[in-house]
Amino acid sequence: MSAKSLKSPRLLLIYPATHKLGWVKYFQLPSLSLQQVAALTPANWEVTLVDESQDPIPCGSQFDLVGITAMTHQATRAYELADQFRREGVKVIMGGMHPTVMPEEALAHADAVVIGEAETVMATLLDDFLGGRLEKIYRAPIAQDDRLEIPWSRREILAGKRYITTQTVQASRGCPYDCAFCTVTQYFGNRFRYRAAADILAELRSFPKKFVIFLDDNFLGDPAKARPILEGMTEMGIRWGSQTSLRFAEDPDLLKLVAKSGCIGLFVGIESVAGSFSRLAKTAGETPQSDLIKRVRDTGIILETSLIFGFDDHDRSIFDKTLRFVEQFSPSVPTFNLLTPYPGTKLFQQYQQEGRLLHRDWSRYNHSEVVFRPKLMTPEQLYRGWMEVRKEAYTWPAILSRVWKNPGRRFTNLAYNFMRKGPNDSLQVADAEQLSIYRPVPATEHPRGA
Repeated sequence: MSAKSLKSPRLLLIYPATHKLGWVKYFQLPSLSLQQVAALTPANWEVTLVDESQDPIPCGSQFDLVGITAMTHQATRAYELADQFRREGVKVIMGGMHPTVMPEEALAHADAVVIGEAETVMATLLDDFLGGRLEKIYRAPIAQDDRLEIPWSRREILAGKRYITTQTVQASRGCPYDCAFCTVTQYFGNRFRYRAAADILAELRSFPKKFVIFLDDNFLGDPAKARPILEGMTEMGIRWGSQTSLRFAEDPDLLKLVAKSGCIGLFVGIESVAGSFSRLAKTAGETPQSDLIKRVRDTGIILETSLIFGFDDHDRSIFDKTLRFVEQFSPSVPTFNLLTPYPGTKLFQQYQQEGRLLHRDWSRYNHSEVVFRPKLMTPEQLYRGWMEVRKEAYTWPAILSRVWKNPGRRFTNLAYNFMRKGPNDSLQVADAEQLSIYRPVPATEHPRGA
């Protein structure tokens, strides 16, 4: 029977897993993008969402079309799954960050690729599939204004799965700062685009519970757009967390409103405590970041900070400087990442031109492995320094000192630090014995299609 004659075509959406998570998988968040794709799918389709970290991959014969999303670290696994379904005779479409910037590579494994945001092209794609005229590329137009119109996610499609919460929402997309190492601008555009505040607040009121996560890259990036949302939330009694830039805390009134609206935690990118990357457009302002950290902490909001090692002006002294910064200013939960030059970024293009990429094994583009040659140290020195910082920052004395200096939600803060301590301790035991993790993969050992 042809796809065109099916009364109820069946769509399978897959979020690939790159490694086994164990019990930690229950503290993950579901894929919002796939829920949005499901919401865009016409009612005559039967839609199944599989999160490979929780679900087995079903047999292809059960479905007419498979959609797979992939960030760069998921690409290798996504290609394996796509190849598997195509061998079973099922059409495969791919989308997400990695296929958007590497469409020709993705097309070696898929029948069609969505470039950019799926909202404007999904209806055409599905209609083309049913009509037997599926095209190779579906390119979403780049947004030309600051409005964002996206569907409410289909949370019911997550039935039977366990996450820390399924109450996730997206208020904004895009970023004007265009950091050399970041993929957000290339994927979502170079301006902050916000949904109408009334639409966001209506979706929040539909949630049965009071805990919400905003999956924005910079929720408070445009204070004028964020204020109506925050003001509406002050009357709801919800508790929420998101990701943003520390610069919002330069405005004392905005900071008070954020706390009053029910914010319990924010993830912010400090990126670097020294050198040129400590003065990025998104982080540099009139007030030192150390002061902003204290301002946010003093409201009782848990502040998770991201720090990156491996920029071109980083030598081995960066590790001690970073530890001293963390000890002195005590962000609630510090995280440490290795610089990763993702495809589609200016950094990837630079390192490729300079011959500094060690390989294109996308599964290792994960913030935890060195995939390029640093400028002022060796890959091994970068990896060892990162590993030692993680170890020292999560000793019990360091944890207890941070928790004591954070006045609000000390028990929650301690719990978060405890959860981070375990993986850090395990990392040290495993990698101190086997340091092959940082060694370059020979050029011939690229993943299929790369």
